[in-house]
Amino acid sequence: MPQYILFNDQFYESDAPLLQAQNRGFKFGDGLFESMRMCGGKLKFPELHADRLHAGMKTLKMDGYTLLDEYFLKQKATELAKKNKINGNARLRLTIYRNGEGLYTPQSNKVGYLLEASALPNAEYELNAKGLIIDVYDEIPKPINKLSNYKTTNALLYVMAGLYQKRYSLDEALLLNQNGFLCESTSSNVFVVYQGQIYTPALSEGCVAGVMRNVVMKLAKQHQLPLIEAQINPQILNEAEEVFVTNAVSGIRWVMGYGRKRYFNEVAKALSAKLNLL
Repeated sequence: MPQYILFNDQFYESDAPLLQAQNRGFKFGDGLFESMRMCGGKLKFPELHADRLHAGMKTLKMDGYTLLDEYFLKQKATELAKKNKINGNARLRLTIYRNGEGLYTPQSNKVGYLLEASALPNAEYELNAKGLIIDVYDEIPKPINKLSNYKTTNALLYVMAGLYQKRYSLDEALLLNQNGFLCESTSSNVFVVYQGQIYTPALSEGCVAGVMRNVVMKLAKQHQLPLIEAQINPQILNEAEEVFVTNAVSGIRWVMGYGRKRYFNEVAKALSAKLNLL
């Protein structure tokens, strides 16, 4: 059975040759994306995704961000899931690209979009049964600038970190920022539990402003769990009680090992249970 994508409000089979040579997302990485999750037919946290999308498009000086609101995300996600006969549980990726010709300087700031969907087996977030194995990728630091907090299609840093991850049979690689402090992982935001307190890199450290990061921080506050946004030295990984990573599709995943260090997962387990009550 063919799978479909939604490309500028039109359904196409997922292998249809749609990309034109002048596409700015392809040529210059001139775009943004949102990774989202649908559970039981309901798009999770659409207002947070819409807020980040608006902020990113404004920063990139793209037109039309007011049209790509919470209602747009929910409607298009539902339409595509139905077209693909997905039974309510899906991973979705919305890519926004600047639609126009030009070299580095675009001739237009109008945008186009591509929405993809793939089925997921579960109707709720599940904490991973087996803990992740991680290491620190320090070959290319992530720069800190006004684009750092957004998920742009300029993703070569993550590709290189992914190759490192694959080479050393890791589940995730942690990225450092330009100052040598913890930033995020290949696909997620990072949380460290140290001496009973939860720490996560502050947005000023250059990490992506993750939707699930936002949700977990609110959960911690609601349940009186001490959580601090901070500048985090990677040496803390040798002393921490727990490390876990978060993203909008997988929810919360706990880390088992970093080198010879082994971690617990009590905080990650408690937060994951609370996440599924939202």
